[in-house]
Amino acid sequence: MSSTAFLHGFTSTALLIMAIGAQNAFVLRQGLRREHVLPVVMVCALSDVVLLQAGVWGMGGVLAARPEWGQFMRWAGAAFLAAYALQAATRAFKPAHLLVSANGPGASLRTTVITVMALTWLNPHVYLDTVVLLGTMASPYPMWGRATFAAGGSLASALWFLSLGFGSRWLAPLFASPGAWRVLDGVTAATMLALAVAMALS
Repeated sequence: MSSTAFLHGFTSTALLIMAIGAQNAFVLRQGLRREHVLPVVMVCALSDVVLLQAGVWGMGGVLAARPEWGQFMRWAGAAFLAAYALQAATRAFKPAHLLVSANGPGASLRTTVITVMALTWLNPHVYLDTVVLLGTMASPYPMWGRATFAAGGSLASALWFLSLGFGSRWLAPLFASPGAWRVLDGVTAATMLALAVAMALS
């Protein structure tokens, strides 16, 4: 039973977090720039641990009972994603900003951490996927099984963000030119804007 719950939590979480989204796009960019990668990875992984634990032990029911909380998070998240999309689009249309090397000056650690926390905690889909959906999947298991499910999910999250953050440096040669950064920031801007619109209309 424990191994089944662990594998269930691992595979379910992996499938959910590997989808392209605002958080993953930000982690990828930080990894390519080799800028504050470890703090970004730690924030993402630890946030998933907290959210997963909340879902496994019943927070999904609380959110379902207070839909107004979800509405607030929806509009706040949409506004933040739209602002980040504008920032990425500005970078894409200003070549001078794209000439910064992987080790060049960038955002401060404080700004980076605040940004990744906002991308994580102001995204209602994070609560839907991690808290409600995974919490529901874990609910049939007994107490020990739920803990094992959460452990599997936490491991999947940590491995994913470590791979995305530190593995992206192997793609660095592809981003040696300003044009490649223009494409990345353009795709990021489009993705963020699409997510913002979808979030606002959901």
